[in-house]
Amino acid sequence: MNTPAATRFSEKLVAAGFLLFGGFKPEHTDLVPETGTGSTSKTLLIIGSTGPGLWPAFKSAPEAEDGQPDPMDRYTRRVLSKIADGFGFQPLFPFDGTPYHPFQKWALKCGGFSQSPFGLLTQTRYGPWAGLRAAFLSADDLDIPTPRETLGPCVTCQEKPCLTACPVGAIQLDTGYDVPLCLEYLGRTPDTGCWSGCQARKACPVGQHHLPDEANGRFHMKSFVGLA
Repeated sequence: MNTPAATRFSEKLVAAGFLLFGGFKPEHTDLVPETGTGSTSKTLLIIGSTGPGLWPAFKSAPEAEDGQPDPMDRYTRRVLSKIADGFGFQPLFPFDGTPYHPFQKWALKCGGFSQSPFGLLTQTRYGPWAGLRAAFLSADDLDIPTPRETLGPCVTCQEKPCLTACPVGAIQLDTGYDVPLCLEYLGRTPDTGCWSGCQARKACPVGQHHLPDEANGRFHMKSFVGLA
């Protein structure tokens, strides 16, 4: 994708707060649907974001101030649908509803991602702050660069500081992420630092330059508990 069109595509994404994480050539077992025109999807691109990239763009958007539910999802859909249409892609979103598309499986196939002990994917550059925002389908067989790293950082992480950073031990290597325990703790401790961002995610040594600021972290935590 080293073409003038690819450069424009990247610039459009970055200006809106997003970036291209990678892509792959779908196989039948990947459960990738056809494009909107009914053609076989020959290329899938994973579009994502990090907190410092998406937050400023989102905060200046009308969705951030209109008081309606799911403002970031609505911003994502509006902006990425327009970009996809401009370049001939069919967009899919992880919040489209059942049946949900296997976004984590698709991201893992792009390379550079790994499954973390707390369920989220981590990425070699952005750590656990790499958000999966959309998949773009193309009926064309696009040239996709080979990723520098095929495995994400959790595979080789020995210390695993995320396992000890949670104040109530909601992250366990053998049982994963105890969501009810996390929500119960947040509900009874409105002043805990967790409200500005998950402590387990913050403890990850990868992607420290991409941590969200307090307002960004609080927005996502409120969304998580159903307050935004």
